[in-house]
Amino acid sequence: VYASAEEERRVRANDREYNEKFQYADNCIMTSKYNIITFLPVNLFEQFQEVANTYFLFLLILQLIPQISSLSWTTIVPLALVLCITAVKDATDDYFRHRSDEQVNNRQSQVLIRGSLQKEKWMNVRVGDIIKLENNQFVAADLLVLSTSEPHGLCYIETAELDGETNTKVRQSVSVTSELGDSNNLASFNGEVVCEPPNNKLDRFSGTLFWREKKYPLTNQNMLLRGCVLRNTEACYGLVIFAGPDTKLMQNSGRTKFKRTSIDRLMNTLVLWIFGFLVCMGVILAVGNAVWEREVGSLFQSYLPWDPPVDSCLFSAFLSFWSYVIILNTVVPISLYVSVEVIRLGHSYFINWDQQMFCSQCNTAAEARTTTLNEELGQVEYIFSDKTGTLTQNIMSFNKCSINGQTYGQCKSSGEVTDPLGPQPKKLDFATFNPLADPDFCFYDDTLLEAVKVGDSCTHEFFRLLSLCHTVMSEEKSEGELLYKAQSPDEGALVTAARNFGFVFRSRTPGTVTTTELGRPVTYTLLAILDFNNIRKRMSVIVRNPEGRIRLYCKGADMVLFERLRPCNQELMSITSDHLNEYAADGLRTLVLAYRDLTEEEWEAWSESRHGADRATSCREDRLAAAYEEIEQDMMLLGATAIEDKLQEGVPETLTILSLANIKIWVLTGDKQDTETAVNIGYSCKMLTDDMAEVFIISGHTVQSVRQELRSACLGVFGDRAGELGNKLNLSKSQQNSLMDNISGEFALVVNGHSLAHALERDMEMEFVSTACACKAVICCRVTPLQKAQVVELIKKHKKAVTLAIGDGANDVSMIKSAHIGVGISGQEGIQAVLASDYSFSQFRFLQRLLLVHGRWSYLRMCRFLCYFFYKNFAFTMVHFWFGFFCGFSAQTVYDQFFITLYNIVYTSLPVLAMGIFDQDVSDQKSLEYPKLYEPGQLNLLFNKREFFICIAQGIYTSLVLFFVPYAILSEATQSTGVPLADYQTFAVTTATALVIVVNVQQIALDTGFWTVINHVFVWISLGSYFTITLALHSHTLFQIFPKQFRFIGTVQSTLLQPVVWLTIALATAICIVPVLAFRLLKLNLTPQLSDTVRYTQLVRQKKRKLMSEGRLGARNWSRRSGYAFAHQEGFGELITSGKNMRVSSLALGSFASKHSSSWIDTLRRK
Repeated sequence: VYASAEEERRVRANDREYNEKFQYADNCIMTSKYNIITFLPVNLFEQFQEVANTYFLFLLILQLIPQISSLSWTTIVPLALVLCITAVKDATDDYFRHRSDEQVNNRQSQVLIRGSLQKEKWMNVRVGDIIKLENNQFVAADLLVLSTSEPHGLCYIETAELDGETNTKVRQSVSVTSELGDSNNLASFNGEVVCEPPNNKLDRFSGTLFWREKKYPLTNQNMLLRGCVLRNTEACYGLVIFAGPDTKLMQNSGRTKFKRTSIDRLMNTLVLWIFGFLVCMGVILAVGNAVWEREVGSLFQSYLPWDPPVDSCLFSAFLSFWSYVIILNTVVPISLYVSVEVIRLGHSYFINWDQQMFCSQCNTAAEARTTTLNEELGQVEYIFSDKTGTLTQNIMSFNKCSINGQTYGQCKSSGEVTDPLGPQPKKLDFATFNPLADPDFCFYDDTLLEAVKVGDSCTHEFFRLLSLCHTVMSEEKSEGELLYKAQSPDEGALVTAARNFGFVFRSRTPGTVTTTELGRPVTYTLLAILDFNNIRKRMSVIVRNPEGRIRLYCKGADMVLFERLRPCNQELMSITSDHLNEYAADGLRTLVLAYRDLTEEEWEAWSESRHGADRATSCREDRLAAAYEEIEQDMMLLGATAIEDKLQEGVPETLTILSLANIKIWVLTGDKQDTETAVNIGYSCKMLTDDMAEVFIISGHTVQSVRQELRSACLGVFGDRAGELGNKLNLSKSQQNSLMDNISGEFALVVNGHSLAHALERDMEMEFVSTACACKAVICCRVTPLQKAQVVELIKKHKKAVTLAIGDGANDVSMIKSAHIGVGISGQEGIQAVLASDYSFSQFRFLQRLLLVHGRWSYLRMCRFLCYFFYKNFAFTMVHFWFGFFCGFSAQTVYDQFFITLYNIVYTSLPVLAMGIFDQDVSDQKSLEYPKLYEPGQLNLLFNKREFFICIAQGIYTSLVLFFVPYAILSEATQSTGVPLADYQTFAVTTATALVIVVNVQQIALDTGFWTVINHVFVWISLGSYFTITLALHSHTLFQIFPKQFRFIGTVQSTLLQPVVWLTIALATAICIVPVLAFRLLKLNLTPQLSDTVRYTQLVRQKKRKLMSEGRLGARNWSRRSGYAFAHQEGFGELITSGKNMRVSSLALGSFASKHSSSWIDTLRRK
């Protein structure tokens, strides 16, 4: 039986021999690719999958055949050098992967072996082992909880590595094993678990425990997953169900993919085209050789016979073909790939050294973890971002509230601006009023505190509700030192707010809640908790106060609660609704609070009904929901709360600038939020704006409802042309452009996780992709890690666009690996995202600089480098082609072999490298100031097939000039002594010198947009090295030592002393440059690019700045959004009332305010 094919899993505790029969995976994790034995063959195989490397290997084999090779065998050195450098880089990367694997695999766990606890490495843990976990330890594998140190078998975990949520969750041991307690009892435990096979569903688990001839159901509440951290629990014992690659964390992590840029893929295509072009040239010259040998060469047979094995003109032509393939192969020299890697390495260092991407608070610099994707950063069209910890700090702050029609809270949210000239809000000092106040809590409106002090009944009831209606756990370590542990940060913020305003939640038992109200201890009888879920969008508690009065307290989404109020609340509801508009406009998360008094008879009747639903064996959830619906009616409105989910610094500005750069942003979050809250988050971070025509919400639970909602959204976006989408999975580019042109206005799409699962099905995916991609922003909430990756893959599949994924937790790893570019935020959720990423930094705001500055520059530089490189090599190589018509197609080279060897390595390598590393069209400030400058990369305008053909056309033109101008002039020229200059060696030196000057001076000056000292130095070094090396190679000294290798003795001295030679070089240079210069000036005047306009404007401003100064201005407005702010873990209320979770912990809250003006947005939009 093999685990990979299993339909169900059987695990017997403490019985390795039994479990080994099934060959389950061990707990060893391996992310490395090679080992010592496989490295060389596997790495070489991978490298020769590159078309270029295979091409060069083929040419190298040809050069080893003496009958056709006209070049030295030493040309093997560049290929060997490239292969070695790449192999060393791959080996280094894999070494660090090995070290990372070892670090994880060598972690220690306490494993129960033969009745005693022994320390074992994680890699040695096996399925069926029983492990002991201690507080703050990582979970080594997927475990079934057997027993804990806490009452009722509870334990507390943090799942940040799995779903990005930092709030603590509760898990419970199997009831029958919870009393086993210690290792002695567990050593005799021999229960057998039958459960589902390994899968990637983080929130589901089903199985059965068979023990002592009884069976017990198992659910996800009994499981601890690898990657979780045990919190606030002294000890916990668990049975290993899934290990290593079978764990749900690894099942969601996705495979590591070899990422290549679009330029790399284009280069592979171009190399094939060039090879085809090379074959065509070889065929033409071979045919010419056959004709020449038959018509002319036959006349020389008497004194110049063919060398063996040539015996006919056809065989001579065959050998000539391969000789010309070798000679002309320099159209794509291997030095191109070496230069590309050097340039990419330079760009990576620029990212690492950028001080503006350094976070001083956490002492973290940006890091380019790969050197192969830099130019791809300049072509991104879609960004997929996590929310919690990436866009937000996951810190909730009680910001404003509305009580009985009165709004409170002067402190504006981080999305607003206070008047610097007006009175500044002052933070309230709660310590003198309330000794139990949380010192970290911030509020700025003293009128609310005064209302509490004077005894306003509505205000008291408001905060009483907040202190009672929740599932928070409390621990009091010492008198007055309270630690709250909430299932969601929202609930923690609300309970802390009530605490500071005098209504302090102190403790709870299964049947009571104890508070301190304005210094007076009060104990309420907890009669029922009406649990929250995402369909109800509310939670309630029913309590009996010390006077015996029964009251229901409820909090939830405004649209849900407003439907359940008494008619007499209409006026107050209208006022509160206006306040909610204001809060939502500020991007705050809102909740409405209400209550209802119950008579003893009403309570008794409803309690009986609720108990009947609770005991039901079928449709239990539906019957409970109906019971809740029955009692949550005719409520009285108290008010509303507004909580700020604090964004990271600079998030709204970054998203706005990226949006203006025509980058579409999708937020994919695993948080258990409703769609209304997701909408509010979108508004707060400026993804959604009031200018949008409509925000579509997809929240259906069935295939039919999701399809209907998608079709409605599609109709709203595309209008009458929505029907053209149909079920076509492949629309042509023109059809897509036509549909996009038909869109009027901007749209956004919000999708829930369960709806997304249906939308990703094959029969709906095209409709989903078309609608979503037509929207300016997309938000998907409650999505699993695998769904994140599926969404990215879907866009890659259908849109062929460059994608970037950014996140900070282990739940983002699969998304990061799936995207073309993965960015990891080094945050509070571990380092898994960083380890899986291609680039990393500490704050989301650095993304705009990574893309708009480094990405755009890298793309620009690489494109200019490639255009220039192809140009200079076609100019160099095609001279051989023209020369073939004048040398009897004999495969004779124009230049001497040393010039051919050194041309790309020494004579022309440095200037083009300097351009590829340092060039820029506009400054980094202008790149950020004008986001539209980013669009050429998205449209791939700077290097494509058209630009490639233009480059080779210019190179062919230059080769024509460099061959025929010297040929025409020197054939008639003589030296001052009367000796003719029409000899092969003089022609070769003249042509080579003209080529070096044209390429290094004339063309580099036209193509370089930003000159540095290094650029100047490299140009003069290249020219100096050419003349120095050429003079040395043509000297008498080397000829005397190596007469066969250095045959051009004295040629350079003789040639370069002739004035006619320099006039020839000057004329050839002028003829090369004039048409190109005229074309570029004409293009600049008739169709200037935005970068040209920006540079011209910058020059004009620099001149005017000496005489005058300038200034700036802007504005903003908002509209209504609705949302609600909380969601404790579903089912947690039942744990409370059953008395199974009477354990307390804490939630630390902080405050943060980030002020920014909206005028910069208007300025950017105008630009």
